Amino acid sequence: MLKDNLKNGSIRTQLITQGAIIAALYVVLSLLTYQFSYLEIQCRVAEALCMTVYFTPAGVWGVFVGCLITNMFSGQWIDIVFGSLATLIAVMLTKPIAAAVRKKCGNKLDIWHSLLIPIPTVVVNAIAIPFVLYYGYGIVSMGSAESRWAVLALMAFSIAVGEIISCYVFGPILVKIMTLAEARIR
Repeated sequence: MLKDNLKNGSIRTQLITQGAIIAALYVVLSLLTYQFSYLEIQCRVAEALCMTVYFTPAGVWGVFVGCLITNMFSGQWIDIVFGSLATLIAVMLTKPIAAAVRKKCGNKLDIWHSLLIPIPTVVVNAIAIPFVLYYGYGIVSMGSAESRWAVLALMAFSIAVGEIISCYVFGPILVKIMTLAEARIR
C-alpha cells in the first residue's frame, strides 16, 4: 500500500514538474519573442509547445498555464480569459489526436504523424483569437461596421499563418529535441 502511494505521489510530482517546466518555457519563449507574440499579426513561437501533449499529459496544463501567464502581460482581460481559453480548448482537442498517434507510432514520432498533432491549435486559434484581438484591443473602433468581417477574416488568416509557422516549423524541432531527450532518459 505504501509502495503504491509513493509511486502515485512520484508520478503526480513528475507531472506537476513537467507542467511547470512547460508553462515556464511558454512564458519565456513568448517574452523573448514579444515583438511578434502579441497583437494583430502574431507568431507566438511558444505555441509549438502544444506538441508536448504527445510526450506527457502535463503538456495540456503546462501550455494552458503558460498561455494564461503570458496573456497577463497583455493587460487585456478579454485576452487573459478568452485567449487562454482558446489555447486550453486547442490542447484538449490535441490530446486525443496525440494519444492516437502515440498508440500507432510509440516513442518514435515520424514527421507525417507529427503533422496531425497541431491541427487543433491552428484551427481553434485562427477562429477564436481574431475576435479576442478585435474586441480586446480596440480594433473594433477602426473602420466601419461593414469592414468588421473583412478585418476579422484578415486577422484569422494572419493568426493561422503564425500558428502554422509556430507549430509546423518550430514544432518538429521541438519534437526532435524531445524525442532525443526521451531516448536518452530510457
